[in-house]
Amino acid sequence: MKYILYIFTCFLLACNTNSEPDTKTVASPPFWKDIQNFKKQDSISFPPKNAILLIGSSSFTKWTDVQAYFPGYTIINRGFGGSTLLDQIRYANDIIFPYEPKQIVVYCGENDLASSDTVSAAMVVERFKQLYQIIRTKSKAPILYISMKPSPSRRHLFQKMREANQSIALFLSQSDILHSVTSKNICIDVHQKMLTTAGEPIPELFLADSLHMNAKGYAIWKKEIEPYLIK
Repeated sequence: MKYILYIFTCFLLACNTNSEPDTKTVASPPFWKDIQNFKKQDSISFPPKNAILLIGSSSFTKWTDVQAYFPGYTIINRGFGGSTLLDQIRYANDIIFPYEPKQIVVYCGENDLASSDTVSAAMVVERFKQLYQIIRTKSKAPILYISMKPSPSRRHLFQKMREANQSIALFLSQSDILHSVTSKNICIDVHQKMLTTAGEPIPELFLADSLHMNAKGYAIWKKEIEPYLIK
């Protein structure tokens, strides 16, 4: 009898162990919450189509009053801080195509270089080309690429930035013909505009972190970007 009770107890324990719920969770992709926040905003009030779409990293995320800088245009800001070109590629179906923009403004690449010393200028250019090709599968909207800015805290990356900026500018100038885009793709050089005559970053354009811009920095961006925006 004791033996039978022992076997029965072991059976119950085994069943209890096997029935425990699996507490393991699958990790979400990077910036998943940011994308879900965009979708939540859209569910409340979806932006108008045929607007100007901003995609990229924190320089756009922190430009919270960008619409006030361009009052004559409808702006959709879908920048998410810390993101790389790989992240723009990952979420293209979420942050680009639903809006059917008439023009796409891109600021990204800086975080790619900062993420690892192994990331070269050539790698950033190839990532941008991949993003461009993805966009062209569903959209002929002209693309404005804003060159990587000379943040003082990333001085060690300046040479790579300049190489990537130049290569992306060349690529965009040649891609117009290939894809029959009615308005030109443009690379806007803000990098040089944010340097002193001695080639040093202008400190007054940046916040205390020496990475992100203040209103003076964004004023330069406004001046350089606005002439190329489509009405």
